[in-house]
Amino acid sequence: MDTADIAAADSTLVLLTVEEAARRLRIGRTTCYGLIRSGELESVPVGRLRRVPADAPAAYVARLRTAHRAA
Repeated sequence: MDTADIAAADSTLVLLTVEEAARRLRIGRTTCYGLIRSGELESVPVGRLRRVPADAPAAYVARLRTAHRAA
């Protein structure tokens, strides 16, 4: 079982790696880092690491959907 399977199976995860967040959004890692850098996708520092709150990908998609409806 790889980390993607573990993350999908464990709904109690609070923080995701950038790679896990990218996988959930079905985007590349570089694109995910770009969203974090621009502030579009929430992230938090944990020591020298960067983590994405588990609810942040869904919140990002909700904002995209709202913006699309308003356009």
